[in-house]
Amino acid sequence: MDREILRDAILHALGAVIDPELDEPITDLGFVHTVDVDPSGDVEVHLRLPTSFCAPNFAYLMASDAKDVLTALDWVNRVVVELDDHHDSELINKGLAADAGYRGTFGHEAEENLDELRVTFQRKAHTAAMERCLTALLKADPQRPVEALGEVRLRDLPPGTATSSLLRRRRDIGLSTAPYDLVMVDHLGNGYAPDDVPLMLRRARSTRISIDGNAHFCRGLLRTRYPESDQEQQRTLVGRNARS
Repeated sequence: MDREILRDAILHALGAVIDPELDEPITDLGFVHTVDVDPSGDVEVHLRLPTSFCAPNFAYLMASDAKDVLTALDWVNRVVVELDDHHDSELINKGLAADAGYRGTFGHEAEENLDELRVTFQRKAHTAAMERCLTALLKADPQRPVEALGEVRLRDLPPGTATSSLLRRRRDIGLSTAPYDLVMVDHLGNGYAPDDVPLMLRRARSTRISIDGNAHFCRGLLRTRYPESDQEQQRTLVGRNARS
């Protein structure tokens, strides 16, 4: 197959890898620096982050997830994923190459379980997605009482990116996506009393603003560290769209 078609397939697969803190695909954030693939199925991907001191656990999680999604492709033969220009690059890359896992890579420094970390940020992402949908309803109908948002069901949300995003994040944390399910719920699926809804919406908005702000900040850091990153990302997106 044509190398560009294979490269597009690799980028599509990497689009499923999410930065846990920023809740965006690493492809959209510009963290995928190079993709090298040949018809034999050998793939080599290099990632780079906004700073050399990004949290090692986040860095490892993204690099490991990238290797996992590429290894799962049935036409791929050999996968190499490396993290460039990070203070733990050598350690992380050795661990990835040996499939040592997070604890096997960092040893006694791996104080927390990555699965627990992933769940924590998936819950935050759900909270932010929920807030986006509910705030959009308020903007569309300013006369709607805030307290009434606690009664909104998934079937009441308009189709679109925000709703699709919320449904995906509900599935990520094990919540039902049935049409009659309440939108405003905690990570266990529990709703809120009307008097509690305004406070919970404000808290959810703070979570969403924090995620959006961090994503904007990291994009700026990446452009500062790698001035060519914007152009590289645009070429990737234009090429992928032209062949889609």
